[in-house]
Amino acid sequence: MEPEATTMVTGDEVQKQQEGSQLPSLRESIDKHESLSSKGDNEPNSVSECEIHWEELQLREQIGQGSYAIVYHGIWNGSDVAAKVYFGNGYTEETLQDYRKEIDIMKRLRHPNVLLFMGAVYSPERLAIVTELLPRGSLFKNLHRNNQTLDIRRRLRMALDVAKGMNYLHHRNPPIVHRDLKSSNLLVDKNWTVKVGDFGLSRLKDATLLNTKSGRGTPQWMAPEVLRNEPSNEKSDVFSFGVILWELMTHSIPWKNLNSLQVVGVVGFVDRRLDLPDDLDPYVASIINDCWRSDPEQRPSFEELIQRTLFLVNRVTAVSIRRIAES
Repeated sequence: MEPEATTMVTGDEVQKQQEGSQLPSLRESIDKHESLSSKGDNEPNSVSECEIHWEELQLREQIGQGSYAIVYHGIWNGSDVAAKVYFGNGYTEETLQDYRKEIDIMKRLRHPNVLLFMGAVYSPERLAIVTELLPRGSLFKNLHRNNQTLDIRRRLRMALDVAKGMNYLHHRNPPIVHRDLKSSNLLVDKNWTVKVGDFGLSRLKDATLLNTKSGRGTPQWMAPEVLRNEPSNEKSDVFSFGVILWELMTHSIPWKNLNSLQVVGVVGFVDRRLDLPDDLDPYVASIINDCWRSDPEQRPSFEELIQRTLFLVNRVTAVSIRRIAES
């Protein structure tokens, strides 16, 4: 079973929280916060610039669920899309803020390894974010739920895709820190390209370190400083990448025998790490261990991780070509 964020809430609970708190005008509330977009960005600030009308969307089967929304396969203007529909129909100010922040981040991103934002629904009855649909689903599903084994070259290429997408985010101005990087937030297209998605917990990094005391996220992939509720920066995403690389190499679910609170204690306060297999390539092991350094400043950047992962991909490719030539 895929680990969910620690603040998992049912639809009924959300509705109870929202009773009596129906906002006078969803559009007024959203427009009031248009200034969330970074200064100097020439792109439109208003959510209305990317509006999709609810009646234009046709929802098909459910393809995912998180702590505050359900993701559906949808049809919009004749095209397949993914529609993340927020729970309930009376939205709290906190929900609206998360919604605006995610749109504000996603609408400015254009990269082959980042999920493409297509538009947003913000009717008084519904909030939804519409993105491209990636048919193979999440990396988590491809690693742990499908009865298939991905060859080492494909798995390394997937790691390289993640590093490229994250390097793009970290080089935005200001940098974007994902804060919830995990295999279930990485989507796989029909050509096995991996794209970074789900920016619900992401934040724009300013001059100060990010304060991460929201208590949300999935501990199995999170950096120790985040688990301790300490301020963090983009190097917390690097730690998470190390967990994803471990996952790709082992086909195992991280800390699957521990609950979330136990993971917080073991990783955040005892400073333990996942066990590396004895037969793991030493070069891969060195990358993972560097990502897992206790001091965030000693962890590599994604720029460096691209080069190190690319070296592995090229080495595996060369070995494959040599074997074909010799056969």
